[in-house]
Amino acid sequence: MENVVVLIVGAGPAGLATAACLTQLSIPYVIVEREDCSVSLWRNRAYDRLKLHLAKEFCELPHMSYPADAPTYIPKALFIKYVDDYIECFSIQPKYLTSVESSTYDREKKVWSIAAHDMAECKRINFTAKFLVVASGENSAENIPVILGLQNFLGETIHSSRYKSGKSFSGKSVLVIGSGNSGMEIAYDLATHGVNTSIVVRSPIHVMTKELIRLGMTLAHHLPLNLVDKLLVTGAKFMFGDLSRHGITMPNMGPMMLKSKTGRSAVIDVGTVGLIKNGIIHVQGSISKIMGNKVKFQSVDEISFDAIVFATGYKSTANMWLKNGESMLNDNGLPTKEYPNHWKGENGLYCAGLARRGLAGIAADAKNIANDIKSMISSMSG
Repeated sequence: MENVVVLIVGAGPAGLATAACLTQLSIPYVIVEREDCSVSLWRNRAYDRLKLHLAKEFCELPHMSYPADAPTYIPKALFIKYVDDYIECFSIQPKYLTSVESSTYDREKKVWSIAAHDMAECKRINFTAKFLVVASGENSAENIPVILGLQNFLGETIHSSRYKSGKSFSGKSVLVIGSGNSGMEIAYDLATHGVNTSIVVRSPIHVMTKELIRLGMTLAHHLPLNLVDKLLVTGAKFMFGDLSRHGITMPNMGPMMLKSKTGRSAVIDVGTVGLIKNGIIHVQGSISKIMGNKVKFQSVDEISFDAIVFATGYKSTANMWLKNGESMLNDNGLPTKEYPNHWKGENGLYCAGLARRGLAGIAADAKNIANDIKSMISSMSG
């Protein structure tokens, strides 16, 4: 049995940021991670051409800036190096290959009782913790939608987490399902590698340039969001024209307000829109069913594909191991409370990085959690 003050579950950006903030306040903690490395999503499940979609000033972890000569939009390799430097700077030592199996709150002893599996040693470890931080991420498990006939599809199916590059699909026909940032960028990557590419766009989306989003995030500190949104939508229409005739419609709510209210991000164009306008990437509507290697769309079109890439996101797995967490998380393992009050539950339970607010949201959560734990400890000893 290990008795700890704070147990952090997950060594992604949220867990590491929380660890650094606790270190700054001299609060001891233990951090556990089920994978064999930190930020495993970035190291093992990110496509080659990935860059941070937001400018670096919105993507820093607490208490450490990017190097002065870093580009405005940080590529995957540089972000991983930044994380490694961050771990070294704050002497963070995650217990890797340690998977939390259950955690319950002991009301008598007023501690969290956590059972974990040490996969390297093949043994069980038990912790008690005064404070428990859920930092296992909203990107823990692949989310694959239910589609009639999918299990009998004759081609290859992969989730975006296993997609690396369009090279291996050259000369084939590939359907991308999901029109968020990953889906749009994967479609672009496939098309530029000589793949006959289609993408499913089912719901309205905002398409912006990275410069427009940077401008919007900067102006949001000084102007009302609805005014910022008017500027961004006008800018997007000027840049891209009317995309509705290409199968892409805009939501009624503006991009900044939509992010604030729902956590849904605008798509930051990497060149996909140009290829859609030129007819190189084909936009499709909703799928009605799959038959063999043919996909039948609700528009009645029937098209054959060699592969389907699911850029349909992830889901949180926190509810699989967290019991007594209903004060903080809903049935989907995401916060019940509205941002910015989402990060705190009852009985010393916290969550970092589950508010769909990117790295800036993670940094804010980590600081809030560490400060709150400090004040709780002070009141206990006072």
